[in-house]
Amino acid sequence: MKTLSLALLLAALAHAGVAGAANVVAPDNRNLQYTGRIDFSKPAAPVISWPSTAIAGNFTGTSLSVRLDDQRGKNYFNVFLDGDLTYPYVLEAAQGDKTYLVAQGLAPGRHSFLITKRTEGEEGATTFRGLELADGGELLTPPPRPARRIEFFGDSITSGMGNEGADNGRDDASKDKNSFMSYAAITARALDAELHMTSQSGIGVMISWFPFTMPDFYDQLSAVGDNDTRWDFAAWTPDVVVINLLQNDSWLIGRDHRLQPEPDDEGRIAAYQKFVARVRQLYPKAYIVCALGSMEATRAGSAWPGYVTAAVERLRKGGDARIDTVFFPFTGYGQHPRVKQHQANAARLTAFIRNKMAW
Repeated sequence: MKTLSLALLLAALAHAGVAGAANVVAPDNRNLQYTGRIDFSKPAAPVISWPSTAIAGNFTGTSLSVRLDDQRGKNYFNVFLDGDLTYPYVLEAAQGDKTYLVAQGLAPGRHSFLITKRTEGEEGATTFRGLELADGGELLTPPPRPARRIEFFGDSITSGMGNEGADNGRDDASKDKNSFMSYAAITARALDAELHMTSQSGIGVMISWFPFTMPDFYDQLSAVGDNDTRWDFAAWTPDVVVINLLQNDSWLIGRDHRLQPEPDDEGRIAAYQKFVARVRQLYPKAYIVCALGSMEATRAGSAWPGYVTAAVERLRKGGDARIDTVFFPFTGYGQHPRVKQHQANAARLTAFIRNKMAW
């Protein structure tokens, strides 16, 4: 009798263990929806590096865990549940392979999640190792993708550097960087468009705060520094492209005179025009919006909006009819734009694109 009782006890414990075991969702599960420039050279270990890269899905179960292998322990991610985009779980990734419980005690039934990378390539890459769903949960068919597509080429303004910092505080902390609340991401959501954010804080067209520029960087698969990876532009084609660059050039050339020999007005216009022409070559049918602001480059009396305008006028004279300019005014705030300024810039840009594209 004792032997039988022990056997029954072990069987019951084993059954309980199976019932409470997490259901592991592998990164190559077909029901995971990825958005952004992601390195899928190893499908079971996709690598994320660009800001606003996203993973979405629908699932059942009462809890959700995310497994990440972070390169440097400097990245932050948003995890949104059930369509509530106001209050994310902010995941601070530790260095190495870790599993993070991001939701528990959920009601039984269907749920959704959206994971977005808040930070940039300068914080390092992250390998996505999958999900864990409790209580026999399973991944369901993913949400439909937006039919529209928009890509942003930009710098710290586009990436959302410091946008969640205090108005009177520092604006260079990784924890305060949230690409999801940059004008670019806000605009994409307002237009119901899928977003690619090809941006890097400190980058310029002619000179950056580091030894590479956007013409060196724009075609990379990995956003971690200047590297030899290559993005396949045929894999994803935007309907609209927004280019918001030259803020760093305006500081490093116009203010600090660090680029020698220093380009004159003609040289600045030509360099910007050359990059925009390259984007046009990649995306022959896209509507291109050449933007600038809302930091000091658009202050009253600045020459830099004129360089953008001149370049666009030359491209139009060359036969490009699907190109225009949008400038975000400098508000006098001396640091990176905060969320309220991003929202104002997004409202301006959204209205412009909606009108031009009849969206």
